Formats: sequence, structure tokens, C-alpha cells
Amino acid sequence: MVELVLQTSINALVAASFIALIAVGLVLIFGVMRIVNFAHGELFMAGAYVVWYLYAQQSWPFPLAVIAAGVAVCALGMAMERLLFRPMRGNQLGGLIMSVGALFILQVGAVQIGGVNLMKHVPPAVPGAIAIPGFEGVSVPGQRLVVIGVSVTLLCLTWLLLHRTKVGWALRACAQDPEAASLQGISINRYALVAMGLSAALAGVAGGIMAPLVRVGPYMGHSVIVTAFIVIIVGGVGSVEGAVLAAVLYSFLDTFITTFFDGSLATIVGLVVMMLVLVVRPTGILGTAEKV
Repeated sequence: MVELVLQTSINALVAASFIALIAVGLVLIFGVMRIVNFAHGELFMAGAYVVWYLYAQQSWPFPLAVIAAGVAVCALGMAMERLLFRPMRGNQLGGLIMSVGALFILQVGAVQIGGVNLMKHVPPAVPGAIAIPGFEGVSVPGQRLVVIGVSVTLLCLTWLLLHRTKVGWALRACAQDPEAASLQGISINRYALVAMGLSAALAGVAGGIMAPLVRVGPYMGHSVIVTAFIVIIVGGVGSVEGAVLAAVLYSFLDTFITTFFDGSLATIVGLVVMMLVLVVRPTGILGTAEKV
């Protein structure tokens, strides 16, 4: 029983790692641009496709393929901001509709590239598993360690960027009060582009490192985006720290219920927890109410 709990905890930590990357990206987009980006799951999918093509098909080194995925998806996200979201600034419904349109365009593009119902196989970059001493039957696959290591590193670097650099201070100023930030000489357009590029890069890297662990296909972003929205709502919309905390809590809850009971029950419990959090604390765990 102890071994099963430990193995489940490791699986939950892996899930929390990549979900946190995606959720933090969503928080950045909404905070700076006030856009609910439903196409964010497709950016995750795009990163997985880039790694599949470069690593599994063209034999690039895995780290280089993941970096290329981050760069490529970053460029894609910046193009979306410039062409789709910027003209809709101030129109949240219009931005939402644009994101839904981008979602379908990216899905169709993936179908044209790789076909439909043809899942892509990506071999693990680190084959085999590492046994945990003292716990017979408990091991950590090497690829899962890669996911945890890369995710934690990127989350720490993102936190440092937001709290220790002028770019981060400008992004936070744009999120807290765009009008005041503009009066201080901060370009909203420039930092909206930075926010979208950074969030897209995080999603692309998340898709790249998860490609060997999931079925790569055109619709792989669906469940990811739903989970990410639950996480940012529970953590507090606009709170990076809340998104990370909620990702950990939700992933452990979901993984343990799925392992010991049923996946459908885990989904239901996750939604119920989200509703309870909103009833008790409408701003989320670490969110703050906006001043009117």
C-alpha cells in the first residue's frame, strides 16, 4: 500500500509540473491582455508536434528539439497576438471568439500535417526507470524526471523574471493597472507581445517534454486546457503563485482518485472542489478582488 501511494504521488507530481507551466501561461495572457485564450491547449499540442517531427522523425537531440518547440510556438503565439488579439483589445468577447477560431485552425493544421486518428509515437529521451531504494516495485521513469526537472526550472525562471527584472515589473504593472502603466511610459502593445510569446513558449515546451508520455494527436489539447482553466480559477485568476499551488493540489487530488477509484469520479470531484472554492472564496485561493 505504501508503495502504491508513493508511486501515485510521483505520477501526481509529474502531472502538476506540466499543468503548472500551462496554467502560468494562461495567467500571463489574461493578466496582461485580458484575453481568455481557448487556443492555449493547441499551443501545447503544437509543441508536441514539433518535438515529434524533429526528434522522432529527423533524429534531432531531444533537448534541441524541445528548445526548437519553445521557439517555434513562441513565434506562433506572438503572431496570434499581433494578428488576432491586438485588434480585439478591450473587446473580451471578440478576443474569446478569435481564440476559438485559432483553436480550430491549429487543429485542422495538425490534421493536415499528421492525419486524423493517427497518434504519433515519440520515444522517451531517457529510457528506463530509476528504482527508489527501500521501496520494492516503486520506480520513476527517466522521462518523468525530465518533465519534473524542466518544469520546475522554467517555473523558477519565470518567477525570477516577473519579480527580479524590469521586464517582469513592466508585465506586472500592465496586469495590475494598464492605464497607469501606459502613463508611466510602458508600451502595452510591446508587453502584451512579450506576455503572449512567453506563455506560448511555456506551453510549447510543456508539449515537447510530455510528447513521449502522451498520445500526440490533433485533439490532445482538449483535456489539458479544461484542467488548466480549473487550476487558474481555483488558484485565483491573475495569480501565478496561485496557479502553481492549485496545479499541485488538483493534480494530487485527480491522480489519487483516478488511481484508487475512477477517472470520471476524479473529474466530477475536481469540478465540485472548484465550485466550493468559488463559493467560499470567489477570488480563488491566492486571488485578489479587483478594485472598482
